[in-house]
Amino acid sequence: LRRPTIAAGTTSGYLFSWGDNSPDGELGLGDATDRSNPAQVGTLNTWATLVGGYHASFGIKSDGTLWSWGRGTTGQTGHSNTTNYSSPVQVGDLTTWSSVSNGVFATHAISTDGKLWAWGDGANGELGMNNTTDYSSPVQVGLLTDWSVVHKGHAHALAIKTDGTLWGWGVNTSGQLGDGTAVTRSSPVQIGALTTWSNARCGSGHSLAIKTDGTIWSWGHGTYGKQGHEDTTTRSSPVQIGALTTWASISTW
Repeated sequence: LRRPTIAAGTTSGYLFSWGDNSPDGELGLGDATDRSNPAQVGTLNTWATLVGGYHASFGIKSDGTLWSWGRGTTGQTGHSNTTNYSSPVQVGDLTTWSSVSNGVFATHAISTDGKLWAWGDGANGELGMNNTTDYSSPVQVGLLTDWSVVHKGHAHALAIKTDGTLWGWGVNTSGQLGDGTAVTRSSPVQIGALTTWSNARCGSGHSLAIKTDGTIWSWGHGTYGKQGHEDTTTRSSPVQIGALTTWASISTW
């Protein structure tokens, strides 16, 4: 699997992309040609948030609309079909999107009213719908309206509610959900009882999270030392990395 890179001007609102673009048009440039330099996507300067993923990309505009392009084979672009798009196309007609995160073949997003949404490949319950069904357009996950953070990994997802609790679902064969088991979940399950989580990220079989006290935690598969614990041990519950309390952001894949 290959991954494009996209970026947007933080003040101008213009969208630029570069990297792998074949064969799905995930750079949004209207073709399937790879780029080694930044190329402007369209002429609009209303982009506010950009997310590049494996074979599909997403953007939220300043008007709250959600747009996607690239591979749609499992419905992961959210256009009620499995079509590939090489230019940005609006996802539905909502104007209340606040964040989006896409994995390999599935996508999650949160709207400004705190609702959690999912679409794409539902294998192993990774959409959180309590089933293994594929969805080609956004479907609300449960009925709650208190979600604040969501991140989609290869085959699992993590989310944080406004009360600071941490939740996970999807593949759990390496303990990457952090609930102390290796049981795969098809709907959100709370990870521990703490209410101090501020950010979370899913990797390939592992997970990372930051608490409000500035500590950083990890769990799941430990190959290559990617958990940061000076070993390659697999863990099924969050374990603090070191003793620092000054961590501000995390990123993993």
